[in-house]
Parts: sequence; C-alpha cells; structure tokens
Amino acid sequence: MEPRASVTSFKDISVRRWSLRSSCSLPYGSFANSLASLTPDAEEKPAISPKRAYVTMVVLCYINLLNYMERYTIAGVLKDIQTFFHINDSTAGLLQTVFICSFLLLAPLFGYLGDRYNRKYIMIGGLSVWLLTATASSFVNKSQFWLLALLRGLVGTGEASYSTVAPTIISDLFTGGKRSIMICIFYIFIPVGSGLGYITGQGFASLTGDWHWALRITPIMGAVGLILMIILCPNPPRGAAETHGEGVTEQSSYLEDVKYLLKNKSYVWSSLGVTALAFLTGALAFWLPIFLSRARDNQKLSDKLSDSSDSYIFGAVTVATGILGGALGTTLSRLFRDKVPNADPLICAVGMLGSVPCLFITIFLASASIPGTYVFIFLGELLLSLNWAVLADILLYVVIPTRRATAEALQITVGHLLGDAGSPYLIGVVSDAIYSGNTEKFDSLKYSLLLCPVVGIVGGVFFFITAIYIAEDRKAVQQLLGGTPTTAASCT
Repeated sequence: MEPRASVTSFKDISVRRWSLRSSCSLPYGSFANSLASLTPDAEEKPAISPKRAYVTMVVLCYINLLNYMERYTIAGVLKDIQTFFHINDSTAGLLQTVFICSFLLLAPLFGYLGDRYNRKYIMIGGLSVWLLTATASSFVNKSQFWLLALLRGLVGTGEASYSTVAPTIISDLFTGGKRSIMICIFYIFIPVGSGLGYITGQGFASLTGDWHWALRITPIMGAVGLILMIILCPNPPRGAAETHGEGVTEQSSYLEDVKYLLKNKSYVWSSLGVTALAFLTGALAFWLPIFLSRARDNQKLSDKLSDSSDSYIFGAVTVATGILGGALGTTLSRLFRDKVPNADPLICAVGMLGSVPCLFITIFLASASIPGTYVFIFLGELLLSLNWAVLADILLYVVIPTRRATAEALQITVGHLLGDAGSPYLIGVVSDAIYSGNTEKFDSLKYSLLLCPVVGIVGGVFFFITAIYIAEDRKAVQQLLGGTPTTAASCT
C-alpha cells in the first residue's frame, strides 16, 4: 500500500530522524488520506527539482494504470478463454488465484529489497518481467492452459516489484499536504485501471475477433512506460523530502513487533475485516462480468453486441464507484472522526453491511432485469469502496510509528492469502459442485456467489468489533507520542 513513515525509538528523542519504508498495496488500493499527518508542515528543500518530481509522478501513475488494466483484462474476456481452452469455472478462477498468490508472496521480498537497493533498477527489472510474460501469455495455444497459468504467476512477480516500490519514490519527492494529494492521485488509478481492463480487454477482442489481442494491448503500452521510466524517473535518496537522505535505526526485533501487533485488538480485528473485504471484492471483480453474460443467455437476450457490453458497463461502474466511494469515505471520516472516536470502523462496517442487501438483490435480479441489476451493482460497489479510503488511517493511528511497516506487510499478506487469492477459485469450485445435467450454469454460479454477501456480513461484524477497541488503542499510541517533538509523526 502506501509508504509509511517511521521514527526512531521513543527512548532516543534527542536525535530524531526520518525514514520511509516500502510496503505492498491492496487488490483495489487505498487513498492514504492521512499521509500529510506523517510529515512536517514546513516546506523542505527538495532533493529533486519540482518539475522533475511532477514528471516522475505522471510516469508512475501511467504505469500504475497499466498494472491494473492488465490484472483485469482476463476477466473481461473470461468467457472467450473458457471456450478456447474448454475449462470449467474452478479452473478459470485458478488464473486469478495464481496471479494473486505470486503477488502476495513476492511483494514482501521486493519491499525488503526496495529498502536497501536502487529502487529504479528494481522497478525496471520488474516491469521488464511483466512485459515479457504478459506478451508471452497471449501466444499460448489450446493445449497449453498450464503455461497460461504459469505465465500469469510470473506477471504477478513483475507487478509485485512495482507496487511495493513506486509509492516510496513518491513519498521521497513530496512533503506534507502535497504528498498526500500525490499519493491519493496515484491510488485513484487503481479503480480506473481496473475498470479500463474490462473495457479494453473486451474491446480489442471484439475489434480483432481474437481474445489473444486483449492480452497484448497493455504490454504494448507498457513498453512506452518502461522507456519513460528509464529516461525520466530518478531514484531519490530515501527520506529525501524530509531529511535530505538521513536514515533511522530500528530498535525492536521482528518477533517483538509481531507480538505487539497480536496484542493490539484494533489491529487484529480490522485486519480480519480487510481480509473479508478482499475476499468479497476479488470474487466480484472476477466473476460478475461472466455472471451477467450468463444472465443474458438465460433471458434469451444474448447477441454479439449485448454479450460484450457487460465488460464495458461493469468496467465503467468500477471506475465510477472506485473514485466516488473513495472520496465519500474520506469525507465522512473527516466530518465525524472528531465527534465520534470510533467513526472510521463504523464507516467500514456500514459500508460492508450496506452492500449485503445490494449483493443479494444483484444475484437474484439478474435473471429478470439486467438494467436493474446494474443499479444494485453500482450501489453495492459504492458502499464497499467507502472502506478503502479510511483503512489506511485505522492502521496508522492504532500502531506506533516504528511498527507500522511491519503491520502493513502482515495485513496485506493475510488479506490476500485468505481473501482474494482464493475467492475466485472457491466460487468456481462451488459453482462446479452445484452444476449438474439438470442445472443451468447460470444457476450454479448464482448460488455460489451467495458466499459473497455472507462474507460481507462477517466482515461488517469484524469492523463493529474493531469499533469497540479503537478509541483505547488510539489513545495508547497518542500517549506514547505525547513526549515527541512536533516534527515527529502525529497519529491524528
């Protein structure tokens, strides 16, 4: 996700220096609306010229857009892929599971390397792997589905290197409120890219008459991004925006950090909520387009135009709800946090539980009205998107600064491992188990998708439990920071 600021041990207040650490990002990202609170308000002399910093920002956002376009292009042409390889739902879901698994397992490794070695070279290497493997996956023949799955895993390797390092570059180019704005812009391209993935995937498949071209467009655009990165992007000193390159020394061991986090009730319960949210959004993002396509077949509405339109419409809905939901969640948090100490987890709980009836209606209305179904898809995704804008703040103010990077890494790993890494495959397995000669494929997928609102209810409960402990845990962190200088990070 976003880069986290860390400070030295609280025992060493007389020598205060800054350090920025890298960590990996969530299946749909967050808007990091609190990063300004982690940096001094005073303007520092930039290590990189403002003009070059803005140019770098444009390049990084462009590549981030392509990353998420590529991730969801497969979902946009999933029906064509199933027909081409003659695979069932569980096998098709495996494509996204392989990708997410490689992403979550390797992101911590690239985070470690990004803290110690040249970050520009790491991003260039990862982007090169992504371009080669994504391009190669578009040339797989009918008898080599195993090769497509393997290449999807390697694509995840390339994306892991970029997603863990790019935010830390931005954090070293900007300070204060400007940094917060830039990080926000960077993460807005996650829902935009995800939505465009459905649109461009189906669009190029329809235009060329061959779904393989859907997997070639992002590598072509990515080659331009690679050249721009090599020419235009710097590798600024770590912490350059605040300290002109000075670093810090951590005082606690990794085992001590983990023990602290496991005792932090707000962190544990909110992380479980994040896992439920990742499960839900991962399953919906992968399966809803083909579910709507089967709904058209079930209503005898399917033709060439309407059949392909679902990826276009669903992509547009994803873009709109990602931007609107993130902005709305941030606004609600800022309005109510000072008045209601546990406002943030309550917003997340309301978002999760509010999406549940929308998902139920979506699943059962699809067999009767496609336009009506899209209305409830929009409402459900909008409510779920409220959460991503405030989840970063919850972690920031319930965990002490010197342990936030570890907290972020563990939350991301657990969230992906138990969430969206397995949910597309699990939905497919349940669908195949329900399907029989007397059952329509639409009906089997419909009933398997009922797992999503159930998980939504569980996630809402997790956030409500978080609300019980969050005020106490936040206060504990504030007390620890009470004696620090004003230039240190504030949790509020």
